[in-house]
Amino acid sequence: MTEEADAPLRGKVALVTGATRGAGRAIAVELGRAGATVYATGRSSREHGRSEVDRPETIEETGELIAAAGGDGVALRVDHLEADQVRGLAERIDHDHGRLDVLVNDIFDGGRYGEFGKTLWEHDLSGGLRMLRLGIDTHAITSHVMLPLLIRHPRGLVIEMTDGTAEYNASYRYREGFYYDLVKAAVQRMTLAQAHELGPHQGSVVAVTPGWMRSEDMLDFYGVTEENWRDATTRDSGVPHFCISESPTYTGRAVAALAADPQAARWSGQVVSSGQLAQVYGFTDTDGTQPDCWRYVVEVQDRDLPASDLGYR
Repeated sequence: MTEEADAPLRGKVALVTGATRGAGRAIAVELGRAGATVYATGRSSREHGRSEVDRPETIEETGELIAAAGGDGVALRVDHLEADQVRGLAERIDHDHGRLDVLVNDIFDGGRYGEFGKTLWEHDLSGGLRMLRLGIDTHAITSHVMLPLLIRHPRGLVIEMTDGTAEYNASYRYREGFYYDLVKAAVQRMTLAQAHELGPHQGSVVAVTPGWMRSEDMLDFYGVTEENWRDATTRDSGVPHFCISESPTYTGRAVAALAADPQAARWSGQVVSSGQLAQVYGFTDTDGTQPDCWRYVVEVQDRDLPASDLGYR
């Protein structure tokens, strides 16, 4: 292979927010593997302790994983609700490289404040408003600060991470409730707005949704690991539709493929899924399959059909 094929993002600079765990961590690793210089940010740190999420993963570990993948990574503790911290990060990236080519707005992890199945008036107000802050304000603050750096060079790319396709989210997601539904609807509108505003600068903005992702939190919740995750689908008290789940790496590969695509503008303003992009770019999950979760959810899970991922990988 040529060097370009091995590292199609060499010379590019990327910022991945919310990179302590889950999709953000995997995206940072895969962008680094593809040759980009990656700034990875999160709040949980070995030095400063855990964030309110209260999980053991740290942003420093993400930096180590980028390096292990052969990438060039800078792992930093940044709270993206604090505009001054984000401005300091922008100044550092500008000083070090004078450019930003890829911005991934992945911060959320507000689902822990969700009270699924409750009405707006039953839902805890403070938790709901905190969810909005984590899922909307962080993205707006980061884009406000970073976009002037990104538009210096043509073909800048913003990835807004969301949950659910545009078609799926067109209906009110009553199971998840008012606040969660509002966050995901807002991300789609932010994608449309930024795509409109970056268009004259030859920039693109795409919203990407994973499927049912086997994040660290999800694996712990079901009492399985990445090695034996299918056990969760077979237990009497299990979740059979978990059979369509995918690893965070699948989403990481989706974003890396988008970032390396010179025609990424074709997706600008749209919401695309990891499964949809796999069919276009040809990447696979870590097990060599191409799970198409959102088609499965509509055609199997929401119709209460027996769980089976046959034909959906």
